Amino acid sequence: MLPSRYVKHSPASKESVSVQVLVLGDIGRSPRMQYHALSVARHGGSVDIIGYHESAPHPDLLNNPRIKIYPLAAPPSILKSRSIPFIISGPLKVLWQVWTLTRVLGYQTPPARWILVQNPPSIPTLAIALLISVLRNTHLIIDWHNYGWSILAGTKGRDHPFVEISKSYECALGQAAPTASITVTHAMKRQLERDPYNIKSPILVLHDRPAAIFQPLKSIPDRRDFLEKLPETRDLAANIIAGQTRLIVSSTSWTPDEDFSLLLEALVSYAKEEAARPLIAIITGKGPQKALYEERIRDLQKKGQLPNIRILTAWLTMEDYATLLSCADLGVCLHMSSSGVDLPMKVVDMFGSGLPVAAYSGYESFGELVKEGVNGCGFETADELTAILKRLFGHDGAGELKTLRQGAEKESDLRWDEEWDHVLGRVLGVID
Repeated sequence: MLPSRYVKHSPASKESVSVQVLVLGDIGRSPRMQYHALSVARHGGSVDIIGYHESAPHPDLLNNPRIKIYPLAAPPSILKSRSIPFIISGPLKVLWQVWTLTRVLGYQTPPARWILVQNPPSIPTLAIALLISVLRNTHLIIDWHNYGWSILAGTKGRDHPFVEISKSYECALGQAAPTASITVTHAMKRQLERDPYNIKSPILVLHDRPAAIFQPLKSIPDRRDFLEKLPETRDLAANIIAGQTRLIVSSTSWTPDEDFSLLLEALVSYAKEEAARPLIAIITGKGPQKALYEERIRDLQKKGQLPNIRILTAWLTMEDYATLLSCADLGVCLHMSSSGVDLPMKVVDMFGSGLPVAAYSGYESFGELVKEGVNGCGFETADELTAILKRLFGHDGAGELKTLRQGAEKESDLRWDEEWDHVLGRVLGVID
């Protein structure tokens, strides 16, 4: 039996606008797609958000009557086992995803006017979204965060046959999407317009901007209260507020495209300086390499290579993470763009909290977000990151750090709601 089809309303009202937001990943760890849903609902539209319901989503997502979450069933654990070769587990996992996506998008959810799908992952998401859009009379928009094939190349190598297949598939489906595409950078837009993508449908640039939950916190009493409440900083709260101990925060997915060893090596080198100021580094996030690096941290501590440095890993609520950023002295981003044209959302959140950043800079689109010497600093090696830490946290670094913070606070004035309304609100029909 074919899925039911969307019937267009004439004349269309804002309240009649319906959107399916699809992410083949953890909804709670997909901030941009959550923000899309909240923006549609804020203007009176209805949203069905489809994805894995693992981490806690944004609290406003759960409390909004115009938003409904349709969780996808996770693949069986046996398909995640390393005991099964990828050439077997990979296709079986895709077949499972085809079945769950078709069932939820085509039959469990009501037909919608729009499908907004995150890419990557592209297999099988783009194909199923395109099929459902045809069967249900729905407009399809692809939100390009990166390229699925370039991420796969990071683990399998660019010459792997699956990488070539993935790239060809992604290019073909991008060309076939009939309505529009969204990109996170101008550099990505330019790339999608050229070979091998050759996308002819409209491409809109929607830069990531921080949500309202990320705000600068200038009140010293409020900062002290939070740091004293947070277990990771409780015993050093007074020293952090006084500037005697510096606080850095890094959010990571603990994957190969974020080389955490850069930060570890930089901290070891920083600790060798006799005049190095005590430092606490809080690393947030979940991912496959977390246990590996936690063991490396313990080993460095046992060997005495991190004197006056405390490295802690944490998994925080969205509210606590946002407040922690606003209390920190420096954010560190280790994101290495597999495509060279995406941007890390974590830096956007840091700027939203008025936090200057030191970020890996070895890719084309870096300058669209971080302005060297204005709101942050770029590095490509551990030595370069060490030099940044020494300079900013040294006795003569207070002035530069203040300048960078002012730049980050200025960047925080640019917000998601305004950017989304300007770029996408009229396209979806929720703004006149």
